[in-house]
Order: sequence, then C-alpha cells, then structure tokens
Amino acid sequence: MSTSLTPDEQKRDGDAVAGPAAAGGPVRWKARQWILLFIFSGAIMLDGLENSMIAVAIPEIQAAFGVSAATAQWVPGAYILAFGAFLLLGGRCADLFGRKRVFVVGMAVFAVISLLGAFADDALLIIVTRFVKGMAAGFTAPAAMSLLATTFREGPERNKAFGIFNVFEASGYSSGLLIGGLLAALNWRTTFVLPAVVAVLLMLGALKFLPKDEPRTERARLDIGGALTLLLGMLLLVFTVVSAPEVGLGSWRSIGGFVLSAALLVAFVLIERRVADPLIRLGIFRDRNIVAANVSSFLLYGGAMAFQFVLALYLQNMNGWEPWHMSFVLLPAGLMVVVIGPKLGDLMERFGVNKVLMVGLISFIPCYLLLLRIGPEPALWTVLVPVSVIWGFGFALSLAALMVSGTNGVSDQEQGLAAGLLNSSLQVGGAFGLAVVTAVIVPAVQLGDLYPGVWVILGFAVLTLLAQGLRRKTTADERA
Repeated sequence: MSTSLTPDEQKRDGDAVAGPAAAGGPVRWKARQWILLFIFSGAIMLDGLENSMIAVAIPEIQAAFGVSAATAQWVPGAYILAFGAFLLLGGRCADLFGRKRVFVVGMAVFAVISLLGAFADDALLIIVTRFVKGMAAGFTAPAAMSLLATTFREGPERNKAFGIFNVFEASGYSSGLLIGGLLAALNWRTTFVLPAVVAVLLMLGALKFLPKDEPRTERARLDIGGALTLLLGMLLLVFTVVSAPEVGLGSWRSIGGFVLSAALLVAFVLIERRVADPLIRLGIFRDRNIVAANVSSFLLYGGAMAFQFVLALYLQNMNGWEPWHMSFVLLPAGLMVVVIGPKLGDLMERFGVNKVLMVGLISFIPCYLLLLRIGPEPALWTVLVPVSVIWGFGFALSLAALMVSGTNGVSDQEQGLAAGLLNSSLQVGGAFGLAVVTAVIVPAVQLGDLYPGVWVILGFAVLTLLAQGLRRKTTADERA
C-alpha cells in the first residue's frame, strides 16, 4: 500500500522533474509534493505546539481550578501517557486500514476534543481531554510519518523530506513556548483553541490533497488479543516511567509497574507468534539497522528531555527566569534545525546517512561537557548560547538521520509500524531520561545538585553512540 507516484505519474501530474536520484542532480519538487510534505510535517509540528504551549499554561490552569501541583502535572502527563501508549497501535492501524483514513479521523478527533477542553469547567475533564488528544496524536503522528516515507522515494527524496519534517518539529516546540506564553497571558483557554484550528486545517488539507488509500486485496483483520496486551502493556509502561519522578524509580510502585508491563508485553509477543494475522510482524526486529535506530532514538530523546529539564531547573527555579525567557536560550538550537534541516537531504546524499548520524551524535558530547560549566549566574554568551548552538546542530543531524535509518528498507506495507516504533522509542525514551535524571538530582535546590544530572545526560550521549554498534555492516553502496 503506497502513495508513491510512479515516474510516469510524476511527469503527468507535474509533481517532479526527472529522476534526481538516478541522475545525481538536486531533488526538486513542485507544488503538490510540497503541499503534501507540509501536511505531513504539520502533524508533528502540532504535537510540538501542544506539548510546549500547555507547559507554559499550567500555572494558570492550576490557579483557575485550585488544584495541587500533583494534579496539575497530569495535564501534560495525560497527553504523554496516551501518545506513547497508542503509537504502535496507531502505526499498525494506518498500515491496515489506510493512512489517509487514519490521519483524517485522528485530526478530526483531535480538533473536536481540543475545543471541548477549551470550554471545560473541571480539572478532571481537562485531563481527560488531554488523554484523548494524546490518543488521537498516537494515530496521526505515525500515519503522517509513514505517509511521508511512502510518498517520497527512498534515497535523496526521502532524506530531504525528513530534513524538512524535522524543521517543523523543532519550530513547533520552540515557537509553542513563545505562543503559549502570549496566549496564556490573555486566557489559558486559547491554548486549546489554537491546536484545534491547526488540526482542522491539516484535516481539510489531507482530504483535498492526499490520494485515496489503495484498496486492499485482503480484508484487514485486527489482532484483538495482541492489540489489548500491547495497549495495556504500553499504557502501564509509559505511566510507570512518567510517574517515576514523583514516586521514585526504586519504589515498589515503579518496580511493580515495570514488571507487570513487561509481563503484558511478553504476553503480546507470545500472541503474535501464534496468530495467523499478527498485529506486528516480529521479524522486523531481525533488521539490526532498525533496532539500532530505535535504541539510539530512545537514548537520544532520553538525554534531550533530561537536558531541557536540567536547564529549566537551573534558569527558572534557581535564577527566576520565566519559561518564555528560557525559550530564547533554546532559540539558537531551533535556528540551527531550521537552517540545517532543508540541506540534510544533500548532506546525507553526499556523505551517507551513517556519517551524518555519527557527526550529529558525537556533537552532544562537547555540548553536555560545556554544560558542566554552569555557575551561580547564567553565563549567556560563554556557556548557554554555545550549548544551544551545538545542541541544535547535533539534534538537526541526528534525528533526521535516525528517521531515515529507521524507515529505509521497510516495505510500504509496514511503514506505519516502522514509524510507530520510532515514535514510541522517542517518547518512552524521553520520559525515561526525565525519570532517571530526576531521581539523580533530587532535591535540586542548589547548583551542586544539578551536576550529577549533567553527567547522567552525558552518559546518555555516550550510550547513544555505542548503540550504533548494533548496526549490521553495510556495503559501500548502502553507506552512500
């Protein structure tokens, strides 16, 4: 099932000039392909907006309903929980039932629920709407990523597309901090309205420009037993990881959650090995390149989320900065992604995906070493800005290369699964990194408490590099 256009169709529709990959020339697209890319990228930008805007609005929501900090943390936490838990199921459903269908329905649900949240008069209802929005995003994100992978041919086209895709992801998160701060100052409810508007625009764009899902020759059958065990296992796993900073990684609740979620996921594997039509073909894990991409994604996001958390504690809690002030520190990182992203396709074509990936991953080591120089007063130009620039450089190269590496060689029929795996690795890894660094730096009331957390983040960077050792050896042609 592919939305890729054949060469004849591309010439007829005017969507591409002749074979850039074969000719070795630059990749050029015309209007329709750019529109499709903007729709796919808009979905990941929406997720970034959703997470960063709500983070800024939490104090206003807490004051509006008079709830405790423990309750308020589930406003962002419910979204993360549902998003992380539904990604694998959402990705596979996109493969089985049609990527356009899943994308459009998911965006419609996201928009409606977001508007309901804007008019909610109870904190519990806010949390419930956030959970449902996270669930909808768990379907739209892998659908968008698999649509991109099947629309743009493997090689230069896909490399360039993923580079631009990451520009939208980074700009969504960074701009969300600023936009959220402005909207929350007016009324926190507007932070629920804006995502609804974006979701409606993406849904309408998908309805108009996405080609119809190809008809399946066989009836799509959902493995109910596998779906239930996978969903329950992922829900419990993400919940345990997200709540670990509050209760402690070594608490009985955390240990029990990890054990039970592991048991459910083992049950899922056993079911998948026996059913005639498994939800997930377990053979995909025999591809060492895909395994390496997912392990590295898990560790990369673990370090990245921990980095942002430590930086927030340092600037906001210890130096009294506002969240939107911190966004200016991260602005150079976002600009690096914006500048480098559109050029990543050419870089990967010229030097190879692996080399670009390794340069990106190595960049995090001097970045986090430099972070160890933070002092009682923020050193903006000698520490914070250089850290932000290097971090953005590494993130721009690494994330796009990992997405390419994690989807190359996968059949069109399993691109949704591959996208779901990558997104799950990123989300669970981010929550895990946050839980680990929180356990290390508690109580984080003075500067000295933060340094062990930075060493942990540096450890994540080193492990991310080592994870690339899982890759299978490739030929010179494959490396190119």
